[in-house]
Amino acid sequence: MFYRYNPPPNWPTPPQGWTPPSGWAPDPAWGPAPAGWQFWVPASQEPAPPGDTAAPRTTPPYGSAADHGVHPPAAAPLSPHTSVAAPRHVDTEIGLFGARGKARELAREVNRLADENAALRADLDRLGALDVVELERRKRHLTEEIESARAAWESERQRADREHQAQHARAVGELNAVASQLAALQQQLVVTEDLLILQEAGVYEYTHPLDDSVAYKSELAELKEQTKAMNRKGGGAVQATTAFTMNGSAAEGRKVVDEFSKLLLRAYNNEADNLVRGMKPYKLGTSKDRLDKSRATIEKLGRSMDIRISAPYHWLRMRELELTADHLNKVAEEKERDREEKARLREEKRAQAELERERARLDKERHHYENALAALRAKGDTEGVARMEAQLDDIAQAIDNVDYRAANARAGYVYVISNLGSFGEQVVKVGMTRRLDPMDRVRELSDASVPFNFDVHAIHFSDDAVGVEAEMHRRLADKRVNRVNQRREFFYATPAEVRVLLSEVAGDILEYNEVPEALEYRQSRGEAAPEAPAPRR
Repeated sequence: MFYRYNPPPNWPTPPQGWTPPSGWAPDPAWGPAPAGWQFWVPASQEPAPPGDTAAPRTTPPYGSAADHGVHPPAAAPLSPHTSVAAPRHVDTEIGLFGARGKARELAREVNRLADENAALRADLDRLGALDVVELERRKRHLTEEIESARAAWESERQRADREHQAQHARAVGELNAVASQLAALQQQLVVTEDLLILQEAGVYEYTHPLDDSVAYKSELAELKEQTKAMNRKGGGAVQATTAFTMNGSAAEGRKVVDEFSKLLLRAYNNEADNLVRGMKPYKLGTSKDRLDKSRATIEKLGRSMDIRISAPYHWLRMRELELTADHLNKVAEEKERDREEKARLREEKRAQAELERERARLDKERHHYENALAALRAKGDTEGVARMEAQLDDIAQAIDNVDYRAANARAGYVYVISNLGSFGEQVVKVGMTRRLDPMDRVRELSDASVPFNFDVHAIHFSDDAVGVEAEMHRRLADKRVNRVNQRREFFYATPAEVRVLLSEVAGDILEYNEVPEALEYRQSRGEAAPEAPAPRR
């Protein structure tokens, strides 16, 4: 509904299209409007007084109702199916009473509000155009689509779960099959790498302990005679069926079985002989495993004729492998013992030669002092005689000591040495020497076989140096570096730990240095030699 301004008849007639601006008030000289005068009338209604040319408006101008007490009638409600007319803009060209600027501003605001009102009415018309039934139908349709999509998603999820479970079951089955194949292959595998075998071998333990290599050799000879006897015809080395026929002939069948049995037995013996020839003590386990697998392979190849290596013959060949390994290890031990014995004899010979040279030197020196003593007595030099007699007593004591050392093979020096640059801080050597000067033995050990010289922690003389050394080795047995060759005297221990043991075994120790000097090693690394604490006494 549109309205236009309707001035009272006693007021001046405004220009066409004029509307009262905000805050406008009539001139008091015009007089009051007639009682009950309608300042705003519908645009379609004819003006009450003639000559009214006010432009139509959708609403009264701002402030006009308050100023004049006139309110436009309320607009009729908009039907859902009523079309909305385009907004009608007010002309901004107003020139009454010189208020053009203010009028333009108000006109623009009115036009903006008219546009907003038209847009809102258009939205209302669009939303209100659908009746309740149509909205319910669309709601049901959308709900059905949502439920259908949810059901399809649930079905797809269940299908994916079933497929995943099936794939998992197949993967588990394949994994179990591969594990079974791996176990079967590992049973057929024979470890042949020498390094791996050596690492797993540890200390060799004799399968058939005998006293010496001669006893093993005799036992092996007897075993080989038994092997030869079983290889003869009817000896029982190989077993086979007697019911096999060839072209309907039992005789031909027996001939074929005998020939095939000889062939398989020969293959088995070749494998056993090769294992014996290539035997090393640390290879015994793998050699027996290989011979077991050879027997199983022959049994598989001769299954059609029930050909197999007999258990007694297989036991003989297994025992041959064991005795061969024991024999080889015993021979190696005896060779090592011979080398150690020869080294000990050389050491004894050196010590004996030193004692003899020292005895000869002391005898010569004693003879010299005896001649000097006789000359002094002839001169009557009592002071010189006393001095010579004291020196002769010292020489006699030294000769007695040499004679004692020569007569007592157990007397000698127990030494504790280490080599920081070669073996580190946790390895020491505990040994014994009968040399007159034990440092000669230490210098021999510091030869070209080690990069640095040994450092001496203690040198202790004992009447029973052999017993002291043996007891020290017994107490340090669980710390041996070489657990196979007991004559290697190196141990995983610190000098401080050895000092405690040596004090318990040998008693009082005159001097003991716990910190190794390791001069060459420290100089090679550019380190300063440590200031060792005072030797313990």
